[in-house]
Amino acid sequence: QVQLVESGGGLVQAGGSLRLSCAASGRTFGLNTYGWFRQAPGKEREFVAALREIGGFTYYADSVKGRFTVSGDNAKNTRYLQMDNLEPGDTARYYCAADDSFSYRTYTSTDGYDYWGQGTQVTVSS
Repeated sequence: QVQLVESGGGLVQAGGSLRLSCAASGRTFGLNTYGWFRQAPGKEREFVAALREIGGFTYYADSVKGRFTVSGDNAKNTRYLQMDNLEPGDTARYYCAADDSFSYRTYTSTDGYDYWGQGTQVTVSS
């Protein structure tokens, strides 16, 4: 099994920054894709960013491209989502996800990930 624990959320003013962390434990060897999703009240969970372990490729939703950066530290078994120039529309609960495989067809979908964290709340005030 794989356990994912997010941290780093909080309240920030528009234009500010936050860095979310996703600490992985358990059977992490072989995980190939880490994703970040978010869910605002009354809305569906949506894709934010993904990191493909093999090759280090990164992928972003259009709404966050140029503002968010996903990265990883294998020594700490932790992945990060650096969020800059935050907007009130970024307010949501942010979830880390992981999967053993990568697919261009599913990496933006919640169906593409077997493992999920509990999430961390990000609130951006105007």
